[in-house]
Parts: sequence; C-alpha cells; structure tokens
Amino acid sequence: MIQLEEIDRQLRELSETQDFEIQHLTNGDLSIALYFYSSLINSKLIQERISEPFSTCHSYSEMKNILDAELFCEQVLDEKEVIPKLLEGYSLITINDTFYSFYSSKVINDKVDYAKNEASVQGPPFALTEDSYANINLIRRRYASSNLMVKEKEVGKKPKTKLYVLYDKHVVKETVLQELLQKIDDIQDEFIQASGQLENLLSQKKFNFVPLMLVSERPDRIVFSLSQGKIVILVNGSPFALIAPAVFYDFMSAMDDRYQTYWIGIGLVILRYISLFLTICLPAIYIAVISHNPEIFQVQFALSIAGSRAPVPYSSFVEVLFMLFLIEVLIEASIRLPKYIGSTATTVGGLILGQAAQEAGLVSSVMIIITSTVAIANFVVPINEMSFAIRLVKYPLIVFATLFGILGLISGAFCFLVYLVNLRSYGEPFFRLQFGKHASTNSKKRISG
Repeated sequence: MIQLEEIDRQLRELSETQDFEIQHLTNGDLSIALYFYSSLINSKLIQERISEPFSTCHSYSEMKNILDAELFCEQVLDEKEVIPKLLEGYSLITINDTFYSFYSSKVINDKVDYAKNEASVQGPPFALTEDSYANINLIRRRYASSNLMVKEKEVGKKPKTKLYVLYDKHVVKETVLQELLQKIDDIQDEFIQASGQLENLLSQKKFNFVPLMLVSERPDRIVFSLSQGKIVILVNGSPFALIAPAVFYDFMSAMDDRYQTYWIGIGLVILRYISLFLTICLPAIYIAVISHNPEIFQVQFALSIAGSRAPVPYSSFVEVLFMLFLIEVLIEASIRLPKYIGSTATTVGGLILGQAAQEAGLVSSVMIIITSTVAIANFVVPINEMSFAIRLVKYPLIVFATLFGILGLISGAFCFLVYLVNLRSYGEPFFRLQFGKHASTNSKKRISG
C-alpha cells in the first residue's frame, strides 16, 4: 500500500528548490496536481499529452483511462520511486489520491557531432553523444540484430549514475560478462561522471602502465567490437564508450585500416608499430650511443654526433630530460589551451624554444631531431589512452640506458615486454599483435576453437 503521507513529505522537501514546480489544474468538474522539475521536463509534451486531454474530461475514471492509455505513463505503486523518477525527467500526476508518473524529459545533449579524438578518412564522421538513449539508437541502427542485449545498471551512492551494458548474447563469453557485471555491482561509493573514471574503478590493478579497456567515441568501432563478442559500457552523460576485453592490437588499429585495401591496411599498422618503437626507444638509444656504445655506428656518424654535442655543457641524460620536459609541457599546453590559439601557441613556442636552445648551446641539433620525431611518432597511435601511456614508458628505458648503455636498454625493453605478456584483460591475454582476420579477440568461435 502506497504511503500518501510519505509522498507528501517528499514533495514538500523538493519544493524548497525553485526549479521544482507544483501546478494544480481544474476544468470545472475535476482537479489534478502536477509535480515536476521545470529544468528537466519538456513543458510542451505535458501540455499536449496531459493538459489538453484533461480539459475535455468530465470524470476521474475518464482521465485515468487517458493516463492508462499513455505509452510512457504508469501508476506509481511505491513511494520510494517518486524522487528517482522526478530526477530522471518524469512528471508526477496526482488524481484522486492516485499517482501516475509520465516520462516528459527534455534532452538537450543528444545532438550527434563529428568525432574529435578518432578522426577517420573514409569512415563515418559522427561520434557518440552525451545521451545514452541516443547512443543506443546509433548502435542499434548499425547493429541490426535481435541478439544485441542492453542491461541497465546504476552505480554510486548519491547521486547514482546510469550505465548501459551492451553485448551480443550469441558471441559474448559468459564468464567475462558475469565478471564485468559483478565488478560494476561492487562500485558503491563513487560518483561516476565519465567513462575514464569508470575504467579506473573497474581496473583490476591500480598501477597499470597501459589501459586494459578500450575507450572509443566511434559507433562503427563499437559495433565492430560487439560483433567480436566484446562488451560495451555506456555511461550516461559521457560521449565515450568502454570496450572490454581489449588486446594490445586494438589500441594500434584504426577503423580506417578496414576501409582501405589489404596491403594499405597492413602497411599502416606496420607504420604505427615502427612509430611506437621510435617514441619508446629513440631517446634511450641516443643516450646509450653517446654515453656508452659509440662503436655501434660508423665512425663518421659518431663523430658528427659528437661534433653537434661539443658546445653542450652537460651529459646526454640531462640533455634528453631537458628536451623531453619541454615537449611534454608543449603537449599539455596544446591540450588545455583554447582550440583557436592552442595550435598557434605551441607551434610558435616549439620552434622558438628549439632554435633558441640549440643556439644557446643547451642541446645539440641531433637532439632537436630526436625530440621532434618522438613527439610526432607518439601521436601516430590512434587511441589516446595508449598514446598517453606510451609517453611514460620511455622514461624507465632512459634510466636503464644511462646506467648500462645498450645492454640496459635491451634489458628494460625485455622487462616491459614481459610485463605486457603477463597482463590479462578480463581473463583474456592482453598482448596480441595480430591483424587481419585473426584480430578478433573474444568471439565464441575463436575461444572454442
């Protein structure tokens, strides 16, 4: 039995805020009351679906029949539902001590925009929105299968955040799905606002160097992942989706690879792996050659490098750290500055700083080339989360190369590879480098085979 006194108490508390409205409607024969947040609801919808039909009613039973016939209107049977529904954009209608909730939400963040973080040459240009229903619409229209399941979850205490877990029930691995759902249920004491925040809370190890879940804004990548048996998580209010499990290759591939011809796609992937090697190892190689192993290169090349470093007053380790620090500052500034001045400020700053540092004898010309190569190669990685992670990996290798030369660099790289091989993304081996038709990473067919 619904507690009318408890509902009255809740509504009195809500009325303390000015965007909560109470409206009493009368038509001469009947009277009803409407409760809603004016900032959350579509007033035009209430006028068309509630006010206008009410003006022609002559009995309560006639009005109840109209409300029962409404698609998004249902009777409230538990007083605990009142506040959550009002906060989701419902309107509460009181008619003769009976309460109805009518979905009248006004959504203003469901406009589809161009992808900003994962640009594509030939693929669809649009990205997800901040509204989960709009995102599910985008995904279901591309993935037209009745096997696509959507589970709604809530995380956090106050306020709760809605999540939507999407998967193909015929190809998803059940143990991975249950593990992920259990981890979501275990999140109870956080307020979730973004997909990246949820990724950190779901992470199995707190101090991972590399991300174990893919973050994407592209509906075509999401749909492709669903077809592979992966699980997609949409956070209401975030224009990014989490995809799990993920393998290393997922972070090195772009959707454009699949829209190009076979050899072009493979060539682009190989180009990214070469860029990955350069951005991780090139500074450490420079230090190792300068400080410990100049015999690796020909005498002429070694003398050329030594000549360029002649005016530099400190060791190659300090020189590398100095330039990498400057380039990291420029990258951070380019991200945080307003878009219309960011590129100009960082380009001018980079050119002036690089040229001035070389002319002042603080760094060598070779170091300028290496720093530029590392910065450019780092952004060839198509997924930003992995690109940020790779920015950190080169520093331990620099320390190893400073202490032990080429031998230290090889040892450090080997330790990093062992670390990657040991990682698991929801039970699946993380370090896979395959591409082409063998890139599928969790399909039931592949697992059972």
